[in-house]
Amino acid sequence: MAEVQEMVLSVPDVSCQHCVKTIDKALGVLPGVKTVLTDLPTKTVHVQYDPGQVTLNQVEATLDDAGYTVAH
Repeated sequence: MAEVQEMVLSVPDVSCQHCVKTIDKALGVLPGVKTVLTDLPTKTVHVQYDPGQVTLNQVEATLDDAGYTVAH
């Protein structure tokens, strides 16, 4: 069984429920992503994923394509 890891990303452009739905949908279809929880008050995205199937770079690129930049 693959090991599931979690990443927490700061996404300062999250400002409304539409943003939350857009991010959850965009990341939720990536292979290896198990769960996505976008927290509007803290402007963070919690992603549980299988690192053998998806990378941080792929997650960040998907967010970028959806119009959201990850703060570093």
